[in-house]
Amino acid sequence: MARLLLVSNRLPVTVKVEHGEVLVTRSAGGLATGMKGPHERSGGLWLGYPGDVSRLQPDQRAALEARLEELRYVPLHLSPGEVSRFYEGFSNGVLWPLFHYMLDRVPLGGERDWESYRRVNERFADLVAAHHREGDIVWVHDYQLMLVPGLLRKKIPNARIGFFLHIPFPSSEVFRILPWRTQLLEGLLGADLIGFHTLSYLRHFASALLLVNGLEANVDRVFTEGREVRLGAFPMGIDAAALSTLAGSPEVAAEAQAFRQPGQRILLGIDRLDYTKGIPRRLLALERLLEREPSLRGKVRLVQVTVPSRTNVEAYQGFRSRVDELVGRINGAYATVHSVPIHSMYRSFNERQLASLYRAADVMLVTPLRDGMNLVAKEFVASRTDEDGVLVLSELAGAASELADALLVNPYDIGGVAAALKRALTMPENERRQRMQNLRQHVLEHDVHGWAQSFLSTLEEQSEASHGRALGATTSAALEVLTTELRQAPRLTLLLDYDGTLVRFARAPDQAAPDPDLRHLLTALARRPGTRVHVVSGRSRDALERWLGDLPISLAAEHGFWTRDAEAREWRARKNIPSDWNAKFLPLLRQFVARTPGALLEEKNASLTFHYRMADPEFGVLQAKDLRLHLGDLLKNTPVEILPGDKTVEIRPMGAGSGALVASLLERAPPGARLVALGDDLVDEEMFAALPAPHVAMHVGPRPSRAPYRLSGPAAARAFLQAIAAD
Repeated sequence: MARLLLVSNRLPVTVKVEHGEVLVTRSAGGLATGMKGPHERSGGLWLGYPGDVSRLQPDQRAALEARLEELRYVPLHLSPGEVSRFYEGFSNGVLWPLFHYMLDRVPLGGERDWESYRRVNERFADLVAAHHREGDIVWVHDYQLMLVPGLLRKKIPNARIGFFLHIPFPSSEVFRILPWRTQLLEGLLGADLIGFHTLSYLRHFASALLLVNGLEANVDRVFTEGREVRLGAFPMGIDAAALSTLAGSPEVAAEAQAFRQPGQRILLGIDRLDYTKGIPRRLLALERLLEREPSLRGKVRLVQVTVPSRTNVEAYQGFRSRVDELVGRINGAYATVHSVPIHSMYRSFNERQLASLYRAADVMLVTPLRDGMNLVAKEFVASRTDEDGVLVLSELAGAASELADALLVNPYDIGGVAAALKRALTMPENERRQRMQNLRQHVLEHDVHGWAQSFLSTLEEQSEASHGRALGATTSAALEVLTTELRQAPRLTLLLDYDGTLVRFARAPDQAAPDPDLRHLLTALARRPGTRVHVVSGRSRDALERWLGDLPISLAAEHGFWTRDAEAREWRARKNIPSDWNAKFLPLLRQFVARTPGALLEEKNASLTFHYRMADPEFGVLQAKDLRLHLGDLLKNTPVEILPGDKTVEIRPMGAGSGALVASLLERAPPGARLVALGDDLVDEEMFAALPAPHVAMHVGPRPSRAPYRLSGPAAARAFLQAIAAD
């Protein structure tokens, strides 16, 4: 097993001093539990912030460092200012509320906190790079470290990197509010595998990539910077077997029984103190239930455990006051001499105490306004070894996508939650037990250990596949060797695609005219002794003639269907095509253009191209997919091919591509001549396929390709050609 480097904002430990001695206690949280096995089996390291240790004496600090090293934990010490701005300011002050759709809680400004977030992420990446060894697997966790994968990729290009987001990824409409949206997405794209709790979060991420970065994900993967990045949904579980064993013990059963009172039903809520957990609305739902059902007064008690959290964040301090006020008001209205409807506790409980509460409850209320997963719901299910009890679960929690046998509620619908509470309290025993049996089967089978193994095995598989495809840009050393060889060749022929290879894609086709630097570069190449330049483009004759016709180069329009030599300057068609070759599907293309605002149709002699770069990105992608399906049905057994490109769908007759042009140039090439083809999309693969060794095929951009050489984009392509043209 490869060594695993785990990277999280906090190390899974609590550091405290008792009687002058430093004590390091391991955490028992979900991530710590799930990572314990892989961390120990791989002999790996865990890197993160150990907490504030600034008050430790030198000898205590040394003892702490020795203990952490013994546990294979690598600390990154943060100053109070960094904690305030990186953690409390940006991570929990900006990202947390925005990713949970609490837009009113996102502060104004934030530039200073963003800079701290960026710098701390750089420090994490530096620390990982300092401990990284060849073959290691790096697994980065959560929203505090979204820049780390991209930063680490720059430091160690061949690193195997995974990232998992433990909170929701919001809809693209919400995510795009962030001024730093591009940087965060580019940071995540440094990973080989990006994991989410649910498919909906994955789809939101893919939508954001399309709308912000212009990258179209193909179901569960996206290509960027010459690499394939895998996307996956990995619903996190808990250590269900261990919790089930604990909850089934006689001690827990006895303690659970002691919590119960004759004639009273227990509702249970266990949450961190957080405005995303929906505690106020839950309390209002209980109030609504007591208003509607007077017979339940004095017979229902809500035990609300609120665990202190982020006590230094101002928004959380005010939130606690609001909860306390609601509890006081409802208890004042519905308390009896013998009971109060809400028993509120602001404290932490150990695992045994929690298991006892889970066993004692008749109904578990998990009603966050938004939650990445919510493991409390799964803990309740795992604890119910008696196969009884009802789970009322927010449909806006990630766990709702798995736990269909819970009573799913909209947490914003106070009346709906109250109705669900009544149903839970009156549900027949056989229905309760059947639902709980189904829930337990799922939670026990899909535990945290399976979650960790599933992610790591997918990451290893993806890393090996990506490295096997060698999608990364060709190294500068390899390019230098190739450039030297090509400059020494007695005859050199360059076949250069235009859009996406020599120039960046423009929103409209007519906006991609060559700049003076490109015209100068093509002229310099053409005037180099023994060198011929062919621009092989999908553009029309008119466009190429208008832009490049005065240069001493050969032109091939419509992917080589029309050609024009540098000397003759007369356009010739390579083959005859019937004038009505497109009659069968031209009306369909015009129909799709009419119903896709921003799309346009480019009509040429030997091809038709549906352009949707100016259309709404998501709608354009859907329309392009729909168009390809319609064309596929319409053109069965027809000598026409459909070629998806970068925001285009092209239709052309079979054999009208660049392969025949390359074949003819190879036939005429003198001994010792080298042909070099540069292209960026599927159409250019035909050109690459026609080039045997020692000729050179070079792909430009992030997509997969048969070409053995790869450049990152048009700027890199120009730099490569400039090196050939240099005196």
